[in-house]
Amino acid sequence: MRLAADRVTLGYGGARGQHRVVVDEVTLAVPDGATTVIVGPNGCGKSTLLRGMARLLRPAGGAVLLDGTAVHTRPTKEVAKVLGLMPQSPIAPEGITVVDLVGRGRQPHRGPLSRWSSADEEAVAEALALTGTLELAGQVVDELSGGQRQRVWVAMALAQQTDLLLLDEPTTFLDVAHQLDLLDLLHGLRAERGTTVVMVLHDLNLAARYADHLVAMRDGRIVVEGAPGEVVTEQTVADVFGLACRVVPDPVAGTPLVVPISRHHVGEVVA
Repeated sequence: MRLAADRVTLGYGGARGQHRVVVDEVTLAVPDGATTVIVGPNGCGKSTLLRGMARLLRPAGGAVLLDGTAVHTRPTKEVAKVLGLMPQSPIAPEGITVVDLVGRGRQPHRGPLSRWSSADEEAVAEALALTGTLELAGQVVDELSGGQRQRVWVAMALAQQTDLLLLDEPTTFLDVAHQLDLLDLLHGLRAERGTTVVMVLHDLNLAARYADHLVAMRDGRIVVEGAPGEVVTEQTVADVFGLACRVVPDPVAGTPLVVPISRHHVGEVVA
């Protein structure tokens, strides 16, 4: 395992300097060359766990390990050469164009005095093409729609050309067609290049369709993890999300499909 969390505790400063624990002694071994998707209700700690694994948040206890070494002891640039990140709600510098923002994904591979190379040019062009943002290259990021900006941020992460990708809610702001395009793209990177992908997703059905390894969290802890067929059960959905449902086979993918039962209809459903 290249990336793992070992009894990691993560949190934020609270009132009067008290530390508010959000992730509580979580251990997670990320399978190499697979897509791991983290799901759970709002506030369960899934994005905080991803931030800790991406070296953005220092653990209060335990460690995040990258190739056996605590990631927070390694230089930022060294980590960025092997681990690409798309955080939640990223903010672009004012007035920056799409091509310049995506080009920033090449910084870990360049020295302080090195010139822009043909390899950099190719990496940026490929990232723009893969995310369908090539025609936006000269536009200012602030002038794009939410969905366009989201795809540009994914392009910047792809331009790093790392074999580890961490993405926090990458389908936010995307319409259904672009959600599938993006998830198909990430699936292709995993299948064709052996890229290890870790994502936080809100949509449980998309998570079940695209995950090789599914992690369900609640209250700062992992409730269950494993193959989607093992994790997505009616009991687990009730335990993790507090939601009554039926789980049936997805008629397209064959993966588990969650059909929610609204509280209005609970009494009408025949078991």
